[in-house]
Amino acid sequence: MSREPNHRLAGVMAEAGASNKGLAKRVREVAERHGEHLGTTHVAVQRWLDGRGIQRQTAVYVAEALSHKLRRRVTPGDLGFPGTSPAPAVRMGYAGPLTETLHALEGLTHRRPEDGRPGEPQPADAEVHSAALTWLVSRPDGVPTDGSDNRRVSMREVAAIRTAAGFFMQLDFQFGGGHAHKAFRHYFREDVLPLLGANYSAKVGEALFKAAAEMSQLLAWTAYDSGNHALSDRYLLSTLRLTQVVGDRMMGARVLANMSHQANYLGQAGRALMLARAAVEGGKAATPRARALFSAHEARALSTAQDRKGAARAMNEAEKFFERADGADDPEWLSYMDEAELMGEFCHCFRDLGQRSEALRFARRAVELTDPKYARTLGLCRLVRAQSQLMSGDLEAAVTTAALAVEAGDALQSARFQRYVSDFQRAVSAGHAAQPVVRQFSGQVRDALNRLDDE
Repeated sequence: MSREPNHRLAGVMAEAGASNKGLAKRVREVAERHGEHLGTTHVAVQRWLDGRGIQRQTAVYVAEALSHKLRRRVTPGDLGFPGTSPAPAVRMGYAGPLTETLHALEGLTHRRPEDGRPGEPQPADAEVHSAALTWLVSRPDGVPTDGSDNRRVSMREVAAIRTAAGFFMQLDFQFGGGHAHKAFRHYFREDVLPLLGANYSAKVGEALFKAAAEMSQLLAWTAYDSGNHALSDRYLLSTLRLTQVVGDRMMGARVLANMSHQANYLGQAGRALMLARAAVEGGKAATPRARALFSAHEARALSTAQDRKGAARAMNEAEKFFERADGADDPEWLSYMDEAELMGEFCHCFRDLGQRSEALRFARRAVELTDPKYARTLGLCRLVRAQSQLMSGDLEAAVTTAALAVEAGDALQSARFQRYVSDFQRAVSAGHAAQPVVRQFSGQVRDALNRLDDE
């Protein structure tokens, strides 16, 4: 490393108001949180300022200490420590200080869903239980009042974030999470996260954190839809912590419901049920439409667990909440939760419970009601209808319905949609592989996947 004075480190320390002794103390504290003992003193800090060398991991601790102090992301490279920046560290769990959550979210935006490692672990059940419990009993932090960025945020910037969130949400519904995630994470990193460290009134700050949580949970959802469940979990846990800042219980419960949805998809019935019930309990102050959504996810988890009585009760509760939905002032992000969505949740429940006639009836209704702009939802409901028709012994109708789903959904970059197709193809081939209609459908699936590869 050059022996020239490190002006970049000096500049950031001056901005943070950190003395040599103060920074040394903060670095020792950061190291201790990571389970390492450092003997850093003001003498070591002066050596760094003089341009002398620094250990790679120590540079990371220095950057983290100054990040906490400034309430914004600082990297070793920002401090004039070239070649010391590792890949952004990402916490798995429910972070304590808000700065840790913002640091984790910034790091996540550098990760692409397609780069996930096979078998990358999700957080353990104990960690998820702890996060849900912590959120349930938490009190709002309150809007930060010591932002280091001198910019003044107004409702105009908040409105822009919400407009962008609506646009990205529609991209996800129509083309799948794989299509939308790259644009999501760049916008979130460059245009949303920096505003959280700026200055704003209490009213603007509350709206800003709600909008940021909305965008963050969209990133989680698109990672999930792309098939990277470990990345999705990291986003979800960080977003859950973000909702605590201003006590956004409705969004927090939605995050828990999304975590339940993902766990259910992965066959983790116990985790799915715990998370759905946490959403139901934590979202009791939410609007009836939101509470219908939370109860529907509880019904999905109970159906996976083959609890017919419990699933029937939860579906009944969801239906009762939905009957009162039109009388409440719902947030824009909940607009997708219409009758078609509820029917779609119920048809999944009856399918998983093996109740063929009910599954078929609700799937038919979901397909009839779903707006074509929700292309993925429509495709998934068509495939549930096809599965229900197959369970009822109507092979021709089942293949015809599945073919419609593939024809309309072959441009969806959705790992979930593709799995639904594969599941149906496997089921229909089990006893009917030699049938001409089945062979024709298999060819259609191959063509659709080939077109996806070319797009």
